[in-house]
Amino acid sequence: MARAAADPHLGSGPGEDEEVSLKGDSDSDSILSDDSVLPDRPLSLRANGAPPSRMYQACARNDPLSLMRLLERGVSREDVMEVDANGWSGLMVACCKGYIDIVHALHGCPFLDVNLQDKEGNTALMIASQAGHVNTVMYLLNYYPELDIEVKDMRGFTALIKATITGRDDIVAALVMAGANLHATDSTKGKCAQEWALKTGRYETLNRFRRLNLRPKAEQFCENFVPEWPDLKERVARAMAERSPTQKLTQSLINKFGFRLPHDPKDNGVMDHMVRIMTSIHSPLVTTGCRPLCPTSPPQAGKKRLAVPDLVKKHNKKDLEMMTVCHTISQMTPSIQSAESIVTKCCANGDRRGSMLSMASDKVTSAFIPRSMARRNSIFPSGCIPNISVSRPVENTPKKKKKKKKDKRLLEPPNWKYKEEREERKREEKKKKEEAERQKKEQSKQKESNKSKK
Repeated sequence: MARAAADPHLGSGPGEDEEVSLKGDSDSDSILSDDSVLPDRPLSLRANGAPPSRMYQACARNDPLSLMRLLERGVSREDVMEVDANGWSGLMVACCKGYIDIVHALHGCPFLDVNLQDKEGNTALMIASQAGHVNTVMYLLNYYPELDIEVKDMRGFTALIKATITGRDDIVAALVMAGANLHATDSTKGKCAQEWALKTGRYETLNRFRRLNLRPKAEQFCENFVPEWPDLKERVARAMAERSPTQKLTQSLINKFGFRLPHDPKDNGVMDHMVRIMTSIHSPLVTTGCRPLCPTSPPQAGKKRLAVPDLVKKHNKKDLEMMTVCHTISQMTPSIQSAESIVTKCCANGDRRGSMLSMASDKVTSAFIPRSMARRNSIFPSGCIPNISVSRPVENTPKKKKKKKKDKRLLEPPNWKYKEEREERKREEKKKKEEAERQKKEQSKQKESNKSKK
């Protein structure tokens, strides 16, 4: 069995004098325990012991409907910035528990400080990263424009270091691709995220760091979509090439006596290519509902990404409509058409104009439909619903004959081959006799008809 010391990249692990202890005065005592994620003090009281407000209660109880009603009526700065005895706001409680609906409802709330720190210096992003809620972390990164990833707590830990020490691999990858600093160190030990992964024995997280370093830039198959697997021609040529007798013998021995153990898929293999085909934007197999605002600038490790509200403010509304990707099944490039031109090509029957594309003929509704949707539909290019008629067959569907259940207690007679052949001969002879009799009858009828004519 392989040990960690056999890998030169992993090292020998934590030493005896540097071993992380869950008890005592250690710099990682709070991060490795549940104290910072689930505080020991009650969350239902303020710092002065007063009961919390209705907004805080809605966040703590995961009641998005009540929270939306309060936000519609209007909230004050005191209600939004209210914290409990641990210094947690309603957003922090929702991030700790993984209440994604509450995080979604608080998006766009006035007076909200997403970088608010509690008594230990934890932010909402740190709490969600340490608790392991991937969806909450992704929503904070994508829809909160004022989010600061590099905020440090009292010990100098960032959200990336906390996610690394707790072994949250998916969150680590999300933070790295969102632009988190890989070389940021804490203020006590002076270690970065990768060094903390090695010290705490998070070798899977360290392996994720290596894979991100090998491929730091994400691939988005928009304009350069290639449906063919690049290695297919080479592998087919290698398989079709002639082999020497020794190669054939060794291959037969390997196939007969070799053991095929399960292993992980290779990088850039057929599995990766299948995933790319099924998730690419220009794929003819799948029509994706989401369209990236920056298809030519994919996420990259160490590159700060803009949130969705910032991207919407940066681009004009008309530019966003023109930049949307048109999904078509055929490989033909759609021509630029307006909503009025689609109506002229539509069928004359007005009852069949019930789709969204036919609604674009109205000047009021055409303002709410993007131009790319009005140009071409991937299923009905003409923009109208086809008239489909369903007819019932004349003949009834033949029913399957039920097989008789065999009684396992009784012996069955064997099926002899010579008997089957003899039965077939009898059937053929019987068919020949019937055919000869039919011909005789026809000849006799023809003779009688000739005699009657004479």
